[in-house]
Amino acid sequence: MTSCFEGTAFCIHTFGCQMNKHDSERVAGMLEGLGSLPVETIEEADIVVFMTCCVREAADTRLYGQVASMKNIPVRDGSPLLKRYIAVGGCIGQRDGEKLVEALPHLDVVFGTHNLASLPALLSDAVQRHGHSVEVIESADTFSSALPTAREHSWAAWLPITVGCNNFCSYCIVPYVRGREKSRPLEDIVEEAQRYVDAGVKEITLLGQNVNSYGRDLYGEPRFAEVLDAIDATGIERVRFATSHPKDLTDGVIERFGTLRSLMPALHLPVQSGSNRILKAMNRRYTREHYLGLIEKLRAVVPDIALSTDIIVGFPGETEEDFMDTYRLVEEVGYSQVFTFIYSKREGTPAAKMEDDTPREVIQERFDRLVDLVQRKAYETNQTELGQVVPVLIEGTSKRDSTVLAGKSPKNQTVHGPVPTGRAAEQLVGTIVPMRIDKARTWYLSGTVVDG
Repeated sequence: MTSCFEGTAFCIHTFGCQMNKHDSERVAGMLEGLGSLPVETIEEADIVVFMTCCVREAADTRLYGQVASMKNIPVRDGSPLLKRYIAVGGCIGQRDGEKLVEALPHLDVVFGTHNLASLPALLSDAVQRHGHSVEVIESADTFSSALPTAREHSWAAWLPITVGCNNFCSYCIVPYVRGREKSRPLEDIVEEAQRYVDAGVKEITLLGQNVNSYGRDLYGEPRFAEVLDAIDATGIERVRFATSHPKDLTDGVIERFGTLRSLMPALHLPVQSGSNRILKAMNRRYTREHYLGLIEKLRAVVPDIALSTDIIVGFPGETEEDFMDTYRLVEEVGYSQVFTFIYSKREGTPAAKMEDDTPREVIQERFDRLVDLVQRKAYETNQTELGQVVPVLIEGTSKRDSTVLAGKSPKNQTVHGPVPTGRAAEQLVGTIVPMRIDKARTWYLSGTVVDG
C-alpha cells in the first residue's frame, strides 16, 4: 500500500481545539509511515489534509472556501500521483460525511473523528479507483494514541486521557461529533507519559473534552486527581491540562495545584456566562456562585494562579442584565486570558431552535465592551510579573525577529527576550531558562536571560 506514496509530500491544515492538533500529529505520523514527507504549503503538497472543527460557523465557511479554492492551484511539477489529493477529517468530516463530496466534487477522501487509522487505506483506495473514498463510523473501541505520531515539538507532547463528552451543553455540537465520553485506562496513560519523559519531553498537556470527569465511565466517579499524581511521578517537568468543566472540578484536583511539583499554576476553566439564567439555558449545570466558589478555592491554594476562560456573548435571549452579570464576573475574577465568542448557531443543537430578536449591533456592542475589559484586566494581571525571575520553556524565536527568543512561563504567558551573547537560539530551544521580566504587555512579557 505504501509504494504509490513514496516520494510524495503532504501538508495538514488544522482548525480548532488541542484534540484536533493531537489528531493532526497522528495523521502526520501515518503519512510519514507511507513514505510521504511534510511540507509547509498546499502548492508543494501532493496530499492535503484538513483537520476540521465545527464548533462555530466561521470554521465551516473557512473550510469550504479553502477546499473550493484549491481547484485553481496547479499540481506540483513531478508529482508521483499526477494530481493533488484532498482529504477532510475531524468534526466536519464526522458530521457531514458524504455531503462533503456532494458539495465539493473535487474532494477525494472524507473520514471522521473515530477512524483516523483508516486514512492510509482511504487514500490508497482513492488513488487506485480515481474516485471518492468516504468512511465515517459512529464510535471506536481504540484511542488514536495507539497510532504513530510526528510531534510538532520534541520537548512537548499532547496526551489524551478521554475522548467524547456527555455534557450536552445546549449550544455545543461536540457530543454529536466526538461521541460519548470514554476514558483510557490509567496504566496506558502513564506508560505513554513515561515514554515521553524518557524521550526528553519537558511538558505534557493532558487532553479531553472534559478532563475533570476522567474515570467516571471506568470507576463510577471521576479520578482525575489520581491521573495528575501518576503523571507527576514520572518525573515530567511540566504538566498542563485542557479542558475543564466547572461542574466536575473537585477539591482533590484543586489541592494538587498546591502539592504537585509538575502541575503548572495555570487553569483554563470555561464559564461561558456569568448569568445564572443563561447558564441554565446553556445546560451548564453550575451557577455563578458555584463557579466563583471554585475560583476562591483555587486562589486559596495558589494565590497568583493564572486563570483563563471561554465566554459566549449573544446566547439566545441574553439581556443587558445577563450580559452585565458576565461583565461583572470578569471584573471580579481578573482573568489572564479570555477567549470571547459571539454565539454561533449550530444546527442539531437545542439552542439552534431558540428564538432571539436581539439586534446584531447590540450583541456586537456588548462583545466590544467585554473585549475592552478583558484586555485591561489582562494587562493589569501581567504587571505583577515585572522584576520577577521566571523559568521559561523556550519554544523557538519570534516570528518577527530571529534574534529574539520566544517561550512560555509556568502561567502559560508568552515571554520574549534577546538571544544571550555567545549563545545560539538552537541551543536553547526545548530548554527551560530563567528570565528576568522587565516589560509586561497585555498578551506577552519581555525579559532577559539570567546567567547562572
